[in-house]
Amino acid sequence: MARLTGTRPVAVRRWGCATAAFLLLLLTVQAAQKADLSGDATAATINHSLTLLQRLQELLQNGNGSDSVLRVRTAISDEAKVFHTHQLLLSLQSEVFESLLRNQSVVTLHEPPETAALFEKFIRYLYCGGVSILLHQAIPMHQLASKYRVWGLQRGVADYMKTHLASESSQGHVVGWYHYAVSIGDAALQESCLQFLAWNLSAVLGSSEWGSVSVELLLLLLERSDLVLHSELELYTAVEGWLSRRQPEGPVAERVLRAIRYPMIAPSQLFRLQAQSAVLARHYSAVQDLLFQAFQFHAASPLHFAKYFDVNCSMFLPRNYLAPSWGSQWVINNPARDDRSTSFQTQLGPSSHDAGKRVTWNVLFSPRWLPVSLRPVYSDSVSGAVQPVRIEDGRPRLVITPAMSSPDFAGVSFQKTVLVGVRQQGRVLVKHAYSFHQSSDEAADFLAHADLQKRTSEYLIDNSLHLHIIIKPVYHSLIKVKK
Repeated sequence: MARLTGTRPVAVRRWGCATAAFLLLLLTVQAAQKADLSGDATAATINHSLTLLQRLQELLQNGNGSDSVLRVRTAISDEAKVFHTHQLLLSLQSEVFESLLRNQSVVTLHEPPETAALFEKFIRYLYCGGVSILLHQAIPMHQLASKYRVWGLQRGVADYMKTHLASESSQGHVVGWYHYAVSIGDAALQESCLQFLAWNLSAVLGSSEWGSVSVELLLLLLERSDLVLHSELELYTAVEGWLSRRQPEGPVAERVLRAIRYPMIAPSQLFRLQAQSAVLARHYSAVQDLLFQAFQFHAASPLHFAKYFDVNCSMFLPRNYLAPSWGSQWVINNPARDDRSTSFQTQLGPSSHDAGKRVTWNVLFSPRWLPVSLRPVYSDSVSGAVQPVRIEDGRPRLVITPAMSSPDFAGVSFQKTVLVGVRQQGRVLVKHAYSFHQSSDEAADFLAHADLQKRTSEYLIDNSLHLHIIIKPVYHSLIKVKK
């Protein structure tokens, strides 16, 4: 592409006088802004960039000085949308347009209806560097940016998708965005969608999105232990509905059903499923061994069960269940004010053998705990002097400890998970999940980047911090499993 320099006036005329004039004006403004003002107190920057953008919009709208035409067609219409454009501006933004317009001034483009509907917005971005989109427009706009290699727009739309996962929409969008991220190989967007779905699965299970979940995505979710939902029974019920609607082939249905963690479901509920679930009846032979093992798990002492079965596997690991027997919600009003404490009880373990055993937990929250490196110390140079420490140097701290020590803990360790809820787009959703094991009483990075001093903090809902603390008992094999 020709450069706009004083030694090549022919090239400037080749791109069109109006376009070249606006481009030269833009370069002049940028040069003026970057000029060294040498500390002159009377110096000032004169910025007419907004006027320039307005002129560029008018240039596109009126087609003044146009030297190229784009005709956009779709398979469902005989009419083409016509855009009178300027080769230089399109070529500056897109190497694809640079190639297409190199030897021709009229180009016919074939687009699906979804992207054709946004083509005017897309072209306007090429002229003005900005565009506004809605949730349902994100994928087609990203497709246009990718197809024509407009990398800035492509990154911008991907960032928009990552920051709008929590936005409310009538049909849902995160599942669709995940499938799209997989199709284009965007690993970062894929992981963002997957994490959001895992931490807010209960909201997804009750929406129309659930029916559009692919087999691959469903299996990925079922593998995870960080799913946040009321209970394993809630997950089974949702999976049963998915199988009834989708009617996958037998091996797929059996693989899905075998991913349910049946030991996490109470025996009375397992009996009911066996008697009433048509899906379970249809595939009973594929999961019979898991159901039998689940009943054994609930009937025997965990220590005795662990002698014969490997309990160090996902089947016996709880997910993040919100039911009261697994933890407690804690709403802390004015969390920046002072230290707080609370206590609650959980069931010792998921086995029915431990159903009557309770563990009491004490929780301490401190909004301004100082790590050792920041704590005040006495100075040797000035007697009695201490280093000044600012309150804002501290960070929130959450400590969770059992209120008792009992032989019943033998063979059991506790994984602690703290969910932080935030209000996004009018909904309370999980923004962070902090997990730490029995070897530690607190999460090292708990709310490390949260500013609880501001009432407008994104971590606060009506000036309150919304936490849900979950205790996940994990059994361990004390004796080697017999073969």
